[in-house]
Amino acid sequence: MSDLRYNKHQMENNIISLLQELEQNLDKSIEDLLRLIKKYQKSNGAHWSYSEIIEEYKKLAGTQGLKKYNPKLVEKILLKPVRTISGVAPVTVLTKPYPCPGKCIFCPNDLRMPKSYLASEPGAQRAEKNYFDPYLQTTNRLEALFSMGHKVDKIELIILGGTWTAYPETYQIWFVKECFRAMNDFQTKNDTVKIVKKYQNFQKKFKETEKKWQTKTFLSTDAKENQANFAKLQIAGENISDTYNQLVTKYYLAPENALGVLEYQKADWLELEKEQVKNETALQRCVGLVIETRPDEITLKSVKNIRRLGATKVQLGIQSLDDEILRKNKRGHGVQAIRKAFALLRQAGFKLHIHFMANLYGGSVVKDKRDFKKLFSDQDFCPDELKIYPCSLIETAELMRYYKKGLWKPYTHEELLEITAFTLTHTPAYCRITRMIRDIPAQDIVVGNTKSNFRQIAENYVNKTKQKMQDIRSREIRSTVFDPKEVKLKITNYKTSISQEKFLQFVYGDKILAFLRLSLPTVKKNEVIEELDGAAMIREIHVYGRSLSIGQKGEEKAQHFGFGKKLILKAAEISKKEGYQKLAVISAIGTKEYYRKRGFSDGELYQFLEL
Repeated sequence: MSDLRYNKHQMENNIISLLQELEQNLDKSIEDLLRLIKKYQKSNGAHWSYSEIIEEYKKLAGTQGLKKYNPKLVEKILLKPVRTISGVAPVTVLTKPYPCPGKCIFCPNDLRMPKSYLASEPGAQRAEKNYFDPYLQTTNRLEALFSMGHKVDKIELIILGGTWTAYPETYQIWFVKECFRAMNDFQTKNDTVKIVKKYQNFQKKFKETEKKWQTKTFLSTDAKENQANFAKLQIAGENISDTYNQLVTKYYLAPENALGVLEYQKADWLELEKEQVKNETALQRCVGLVIETRPDEITLKSVKNIRRLGATKVQLGIQSLDDEILRKNKRGHGVQAIRKAFALLRQAGFKLHIHFMANLYGGSVVKDKRDFKKLFSDQDFCPDELKIYPCSLIETAELMRYYKKGLWKPYTHEELLEITAFTLTHTPAYCRITRMIRDIPAQDIVVGNTKSNFRQIAENYVNKTKQKMQDIRSREIRSTVFDPKEVKLKITNYKTSISQEKFLQFVYGDKILAFLRLSLPTVKKNEVIEELDGAAMIREIHVYGRSLSIGQKGEEKAQHFGFGKKLILKAAEISKKEGYQKLAVISAIGTKEYYRKRGFSDGELYQFLEL
């Protein structure tokens, strides 16, 4: 037997032995199983990855002395099960580098990335490896999640990168259309090879004239090559001569335009709508679509376009509610723009996901606490979700100048703990703190906090001091087993400048199993979307528990226990009692069928239930 055949045979025996041990030890803790996995090595000395184990198990189950396929074994060793424990599989994609209307002093200026992102961030690395192409990124992420054993039939598509609404409309349409096409094609057909060849052809054409452009970064998927190419152009935060926008336009967009890349990255509304219709009944459905932008980019037109794209949630970088701090940090807009953006987006039914930055230039812990309180005490705001991003100093940010002059310094550990603990204990039950501390690699931070687990540190501090957290994330049921007889409906009421909001939630003790956001407009006429006149609005329904396949019933998981249907019936009852004649829902493309089965009919951009 040759060495090659021997190694292959040894590896096969090795994985079979590992799988047999896993079958025999299913009742053990996950930590015990992980220790068991580390006992076994491949022929090259490396350990089996979780995705490799799951893939081999799917192929070998029921053969070689192994029992029939048991999904509980996959669930036990599932890599990072928290990714789909909230009920959906998140797929994050990044737009390409593009000029940004903002001039914020705290913002990184990495020319390889869309504004404010860093090439070393995990999502950014995936984007770079895939030419920032939406089809390739979506397919790549779905394949990774699927190979790890995650359910991927219900997808929340999160589009990040720069300022979404500043990109050309035709690019926005193309980008979303290609994401939908990737979801529609997954497990049926796959155009990744054809798309890669397209970019390789662009690259080949570019090499004939690359001296003219001085760099080929925009067409390379090699991170080291890109880093070397852009090293001489890299912006220095202390001494900025050429701006990010100038350099990206010159070395990225100009070559793209000359090669025809910009023409390739265009689509019209009809092309998008065709893919959206397919996705309504596809195997992989988009049950939520998120874009991010700036408050001053929110207009009547942009709101309608965002909705037409199929979006259900908007991430809005407000950063601060202090006009002076916004001015000092060259944000480019004031608090009034934030108020207007909230009003327009809320009238259209969007979930409002806010970025709040502590430790900005000109700020303090006292000012940050004051602003954070205002987020929920001022009826013009009251967001649904939060990202708490204390300012980190990145070398390419203009903030370096202020740091060098002693005008700004990062919070101490104690100050950072004080403000993060404050946000945890002052966020109401209807809001979710999605993230605390941005996932910036430690090597990119010049000074300040480099602990990526600071949220855990803050939560431990809150628990130790016997304070209470009530935001959604801290109360999610996750994998906790519950008794359906002990589940109760709880309603939280709060007012905004344009509506009476009702947060309906099914709870088990202090754990949340499902919720619905019901908006009862108090303004006489909807100035954003005409078809919403006189309608109450379901802005979100979410049922927690590990993501199950569409139609699959769960015995003790929160999903598919009928909670969603019960919440809709309650929302309809409340809306009718309050005098509304119809109930609208801002449905995602992939949830339209769900609402049709519950009596909703299609409007132009929303679905409606006659009351």
